[in-house]
Amino acid sequence: MRGLVADIGATNARFALVDAAGEVVRPRILACEDYRAIDDAIDDYLRSERVERPRAAALAIASPVTGDHVALTNNPWQFSISELRRRLGLERLEVVNDFTANALALPRLSERDRRQVGGGHSVAGAAMAVLGPGSGLGVSGLIPSGRRWIPLAGEGGHATMPASSDREAAVLALMRHRFDHVSAERVLSGPGLVNLYAALTELDGVPAASYTPAQITDPATRASDRHCREATEMFCAMLGTVAGNLALTLGARGGVYIAGGIVPKLGPMFDTSEFRARFEAKGRFRSYLADIPTYVVTNPVPAFLGLAGLLG
Repeated sequence: MRGLVADIGATNARFALVDAAGEVVRPRILACEDYRAIDDAIDDYLRSERVERPRAAALAIASPVTGDHVALTNNPWQFSISELRRRLGLERLEVVNDFTANALALPRLSERDRRQVGGGHSVAGAAMAVLGPGSGLGVSGLIPSGRRWIPLAGEGGHATMPASSDREAAVLALMRHRFDHVSAERVLSGPGLVNLYAALTELDGVPAASYTPAQITDPATRASDRHCREATEMFCAMLGTVAGNLALTLGARGGVYIAGGIVPKLGPMFDTSEFRARFEAKGRFRSYLADIPTYVVTNPVPAFLGLAGLLG
């Protein structure tokens, strides 16, 4: 066995093992709220799998990783990397941002792990980009360096969200009275869907229902509530704006990948949404973006592939 891999988010901690052949095996999802600390969840997973304790581990964490101390952004867990390695008896512990792990996974994705939305063809050896709405908005990229790839460890989800229509401008103006900064994550995430829905109902003077993000995007709710439908459509369009900006910034002619827990569940609705049209709507650079493919990542835990690569 090569080691343990884990994708730790705000709500769930996903664990698996990497066998001697480099394959990801024995995946399991644990609820973060059931554990006091990250090492408690790791211990529970290893006990449940009844395996010899690994000598190496690679963790993808939903927070910036800038030093030894790590505090998750939307989860009360925090830890010292060096102390966690000692407590778990590991010879090697790699800790990276969750979307750094997702970026590292991109060259390892097979055709069954992704679904193309719109046209375009990837350029071999060119930069790639990945972003994913879930509990937050993760953003990263993969830059070629000779025969190697260098993942970006940034926090692009907290860049300022731009408006591309009068309706979006009105929504963002309303949200600026509620938040000190309206980032892309404020609209392109689970909580962001609720923010969009609430702003749209307030603009139209309609009482807002207490919907969850899943209810807002549910086909039945969208069919019966026009503001849920508009919130979901605006979400897809705004995601196209941010994805197009990222593609231009990185020169991501290798493709732009949409990961996270929300978009794969939208199914065909996302494919026919304004996402791709908004992705390409960059004036003089429309043709440049039309050549770049966009994909929905259908692998449920792409970070595992990137972490398996880190373990070698």
